[in-house]
Amino acid sequence: MFDIFVFLETIAELNQGNYPKKQEILEFTAHIDQLEPVPEIREIVAFYLEHSLMPKVAKGDAVHLAYASYYKIDFLLTWNCNHLANANKR
Repeated sequence: MFDIFVFLETIAELNQGNYPKKQEILEFTAHIDQLEPVPEIREIVAFYLEHSLMPKVAKGDAVHLAYASYYKIDFLLTWNCNHLANANKR
């Protein structure tokens, strides 16, 4: 069994732009527990960017990874194959 969480930055991203089934996705996420933003997450983001663990152009991706790191999330669900789900990333 798994617990599912979302955070405010994800909701903000989902609210941007037009895409198929946007309203359904937003309604679905409205029922998911949200993780609280804490100052340590910004510190983790800064560390990732300063040490080139995530590219500076991908700050949003660094935020997602920082939440997963801070809250010790075992699985991060993403369709981002450039920076987060890239098997060739070193």
